[in-house]
Amino acid sequence: MIRALVAAAAAAALSSAAIAADPGTVRLNTFPNAKALPFHAGLERGFFAKRGVALELSFTENSTAQREGLAAGRFDLVHAAVDNAVAMVEAAKQDVVILTGGDSGMNEFFVQAGISSFADLRGRTLVVDAPNTAYAIQAKKILLEHGLKEGADYRVVPVGRGELRLKAMAENKAYAAAILNLPFSIQAEQLGMKSLGNTVDMLGPYQAGGAFALRSWVASNGALLERTIAAYVESLRWVRRPENRAACVAILMNKLAIPRDVAERSYAVLVDPVRGFSPDARFDLEGFRNLLALRAEIEGKGSGRNAESYIDLSYYRRALAALGSQLSDSSRQQHGERVHRRERIDQVVP
Repeated sequence: MIRALVAAAAAAALSSAAIAADPGTVRLNTFPNAKALPFHAGLERGFFAKRGVALELSFTENSTAQREGLAAGRFDLVHAAVDNAVAMVEAAKQDVVILTGGDSGMNEFFVQAGISSFADLRGRTLVVDAPNTAYAIQAKKILLEHGLKEGADYRVVPVGRGELRLKAMAENKAYAAAILNLPFSIQAEQLGMKSLGNTVDMLGPYQAGGAFALRSWVASNGALLERTIAAYVESLRWVRRPENRAACVAILMNKLAIPRDVAERSYAVLVDPVRGFSPDARFDLEGFRNLLALRAEIEGKGSGRNAESYIDLSYYRRALAALGSQLSDSSRQQHGERVHRRERIDQVVP
């Protein structure tokens, strides 16, 4: 029995060594914001390499280009707001599947300094990434709840990712409002702009960031995908440990070219038990159902599909099993705090 266990362990070690010696390439595209921290940390600390993943990290100007790039095969995996995956399925008729969760957006509704309420946005301009997905839909729903309709009461101008939305508002005061996340929400505040609130507080739970890919690539690269997810979760666990705060702040400063105070404040939100990263990139099914409801309302049509049809978490589950799927004590505590502070039991998969 002991001899068999030793042989099995040796075989597993040899297999791991073989994988590390011949890594599989994964071309991953995401946004160059603070939420990319686990990818930077994972590359720097060797978590992807250790699992035999040669991660080629690239960044997008906007979600339209990102969706088009995934459909065209210019990259394999996307990490962004998963509403974009739904848009690819429904509008572009692409066979895309959502593979993990990640976060609820960490979004705030920012306005120019002279604006004191949503009512003041009547006749003004909202800048967005793409006009018909994700955070633009959140913004339109928030404005609708305050009696403002797109076209009749305000106009929408697509300018691209968060960095470009902030730049547009900083350079042109006619651009009155935008949804911003880290680090751009902090920089907006420093420029004198003001937040009218957190989008989750205004709209309820929301499944924002996550990984998605074409089903054809997933079907052909299952083992590589599982190793990639495992490396990401391992990177995320490392990022969320308090003892790694200084190293994470340094990475944010370096990769985003931001000052220390902005990096420190960004990190504090990233690891916040309510607003920050979801422990182990868990998928919030309640938040996803809310996303689908918002999309159906604002876009004026629903697909009739159930939420689960967009998702395949089997690779995620196997990745967690490879890691040792139990949350760390700190992750479990923070997840409990997230549920408690939201004052309800969230339905989370798995």
